[in-house]
Amino acid sequence: MIMRNSELIMVVLLLAVLSFCRTNSLACNEREKHALLRFKQSLTDPANRLSSWSLTEGCCGWAGVRCDNVSGRVFELHLSNPEDSGTSTLVGKLSPALLELEHLKFLNLSLNDFRGTPIPSFLGSMSSLTYLNLWGASFGGLVPHQLGNLSSLRNLYLGGNPGLYVDNFSWISLLSSLESLDLGWIDLHRDIHGLDYVSLLSSLSELYLPHCQLNNMISSQGYVNFTHSLTVLSLPSNNFSNNMPNWLFNLSSLLVLDLSDNALVGQIHSTISNLHNLNYLNLSVNMLIGRIPESLGQLKHLEILSIFSNFLCGPIIPYQLGNLSFLSYLDLRRNKLNGPIPSQLGNLSSLSYLFLYDNELNGTLPRNLGLLSNLVALSIGNNSIEGTILEVNFAKLSKLKFLVMLMYLTSIVFNVSHNWIPPFQLQHIFLSGCKLGPKFPAWLQTQRFLQTLTLHNVGIVGTVPKWFWMWASNIQTIYLGYNQISGNLSHVLINSTIFHADSNRFVGQLPHLSPNVVLFSIANNSLSGQISSLCQKMNERSKLRILDLSNNALSGELGHCLMRWQSLTHLNLGSNNLSVEIPESIGSLFSLKTLHLHNNSFSGGIPLSLNKCTVLGLIDFAENKLTGNIPSWIGERPLLMIIRLRSNEFFGDIPQQICRLSSLIILDLANNRISGSIPRCLNNISAMATIPSAIDDKFSTLKFSIYLGYQGSYLGYRENLVLVVKGRKSTYNNILPLVRIVDLSCNNLSGGIPIEISSLFGLQSLNLSRNHLMGRIPENIGGMKYLESLDLSNNHLSGEIPQSITNLTFLSYLDLSYNNLSRRIPSSTQLQSFNPLDFIGNPELCGAPLLKNCTENEGPQGDENVEGSERSWFYIGAATGFIVGFWGLCGALLCKRAWRHAYFKFLNNIKDRIYVATALKWSWLPDHFRRYHMISLGCLRGCNQEGREERGNGES
Repeated sequence: MIMRNSELIMVVLLLAVLSFCRTNSLACNEREKHALLRFKQSLTDPANRLSSWSLTEGCCGWAGVRCDNVSGRVFELHLSNPEDSGTSTLVGKLSPALLELEHLKFLNLSLNDFRGTPIPSFLGSMSSLTYLNLWGASFGGLVPHQLGNLSSLRNLYLGGNPGLYVDNFSWISLLSSLESLDLGWIDLHRDIHGLDYVSLLSSLSELYLPHCQLNNMISSQGYVNFTHSLTVLSLPSNNFSNNMPNWLFNLSSLLVLDLSDNALVGQIHSTISNLHNLNYLNLSVNMLIGRIPESLGQLKHLEILSIFSNFLCGPIIPYQLGNLSFLSYLDLRRNKLNGPIPSQLGNLSSLSYLFLYDNELNGTLPRNLGLLSNLVALSIGNNSIEGTILEVNFAKLSKLKFLVMLMYLTSIVFNVSHNWIPPFQLQHIFLSGCKLGPKFPAWLQTQRFLQTLTLHNVGIVGTVPKWFWMWASNIQTIYLGYNQISGNLSHVLINSTIFHADSNRFVGQLPHLSPNVVLFSIANNSLSGQISSLCQKMNERSKLRILDLSNNALSGELGHCLMRWQSLTHLNLGSNNLSVEIPESIGSLFSLKTLHLHNNSFSGGIPLSLNKCTVLGLIDFAENKLTGNIPSWIGERPLLMIIRLRSNEFFGDIPQQICRLSSLIILDLANNRISGSIPRCLNNISAMATIPSAIDDKFSTLKFSIYLGYQGSYLGYRENLVLVVKGRKSTYNNILPLVRIVDLSCNNLSGGIPIEISSLFGLQSLNLSRNHLMGRIPENIGGMKYLESLDLSNNHLSGEIPQSITNLTFLSYLDLSYNNLSRRIPSSTQLQSFNPLDFIGNPELCGAPLLKNCTENEGPQGDENVEGSERSWFYIGAATGFIVGFWGLCGALLCKRAWRHAYFKFLNNIKDRIYVATALKWSWLPDHFRRYHMISLGCLRGCNQEGREERGNGES
């Protein structure tokens, strides 16, 4: 028996050798050989992949060339770039010499670099081709219609070339033999009938059209007539915004259906059960609503089901999903599913990945999930699941590698014994909001292959065990923030790529950092000593990019060891006891993007060398003892978005160059000794003159994130800043990119408020209080419609409050106290709702909310101006009329003697008439009064007589 097997092996080897020898000894067609050499000349081959292509060798033995065993004619070219070698691409353009390969059936040029050149139309003349693969080969321009002439073509792969587009897709219907088509990332939106033409391919089995900018799955005919031979339909990342069309559910032969990353609406139709052969279904990242249909449980062959990031609601259907015995991947993340996790999920014996993260699930974790012996990943975070997790919940999870339980609203309590040895070997642990403590979990030391350890806010109290630091030295990411973990770090060596332990109780000096550390954050602890303890020599160059030591008790000088951290992009040493001057060596951190040195005791000026940090986006030197002028070079940092220098001893003028900072969103120079006037050019800061937007990605240059190697998970470092807004300190982090603030308060600024400042339409907080500003409040201040806080108190501003201030509908904080403002406060529901103290100290100011009422003369200045203007014109007109009338009459009398005699004669006649009328009136008055007196006495006697008669009647 052994002899027979050995003889069989020898025969097989002999045949293989003979076949190889025959292949190499095949006579290559000379014409085709020279055609291939001309094809080679049109390409650049940096890796010498085509070095075997020479005149001395037969072309049938060349790399990538396959010849027919009988005729010796070239029928296959395998010139795809190996995926694991990015330096071995063939570069250039396709030569028409390929047309001489008349028997060529197979052409694979994928993953090379043809520099955006068009696909040559002569390929349409290579009628023998059955396989054409140009995927990801950097072609561009119009896909030639001539490809429709390749009637024998069975496989066409043009995808992965984003520069290609199709204007008329009708030619695709001519490829009657086509079985597999991939046009991913090609722009197909110019032809609305694209799917109609593709559906005419009667032999088509696989269709891949991702990222093709298709707009509609419903054709002009109301349906798409795909054949029943279609097994793969992949249409992700298009622009579909309609319901799932009915024709989809007639494709009973489908094995793969991918409609992810579109904008599909409506519900998942119950007729999806017609796709009974389906083993892959991806409807993720759409806008689907409603419940998961029960009919989904009839897809007995389903292996992968992904419906994450939709708006599905209701419970997870227990019985139906429990029937999917082949299901290995279930992803229902980021929906609105509610109710308990069904215990029937424990019947899915093939399940390897279960993602239920970010729903509205409640209840407890079913114990029989611990029976899923094939489970590799379990993610149930950000739900309302509570209760106790016991060892039995993990009883048979021997293959578990990923455990994600990020609980923000409710708590899960781990109740396992101190000596528990888990059945699994995890690679990634993400636990947050769970109660894992109070003791440090001892079972962690049994995990030998851990790459990520996240124990955020899990209630651990007490000292780190001795075994931890040695055990953790090979873990890439460690996140222990927001616990009450204590321990002395003076002699600890940190080797993890990411180490984050904010808000704990660590003491001692700073630990030693290996060159491998990229992010080290240990803010808000009780570390002491000097920062120079981090300055030990390293054999390798440090990779440190993020260093956050804020809110500790570090002291001494900053020192010159900064020069060893050349890779630093984010440095936060705020809220410590650091002193002396900021060293000039800080200018050697050329990659620095954010620099926080606030709340220390630094003295001296801002070092000149800092102007070498050309990518600085944030400077926070607040609450120190810094002095000198604000350097003018600060306006030459175009990426600078935040300047916070408040509570120092800076003096001199605000440099005009600061107006060049078009990306500036926060300017805080409060509480210094700055003098001069407010620059009139502040309106050039375009970031403050435009409306803040969440999609504005300028602030993204200050962000830092690192991939954790699991499910697209990234760990980011967020900038945070303490700002004084609306009279109180607040910490800003997530919304910091949307904040727009100017604070120049508590300085010695003089002059007026420039009218240009009212052009900062996006500004949310403006504080100019406690200066020596004079003049009026700008009339157009109402144009700053997003202003929420305005403080102009304790200045020498005069005049009335502009009427336009009533347009500030977002205004919730206003302080105009202690100025020389006058007249009535403009009427609006908003202004009258403020506290009277916000207007106090303006003696001439009146109206609500002040108790002082306004008189008529204290009306709005705008009305007074109009009235005063009208009164002035009245007086001018009256005076002019008097002068013209007076001199017109007198001039005529002086010039005409006859007119003068007639005039005075007329006056004498008038005088005589008045005298006679007066004399007669005086003679008539005594008789009139005497008659009136007699009538009055008669009336009085009559009244008295009537009174006596009434009293007599009453007595009787």
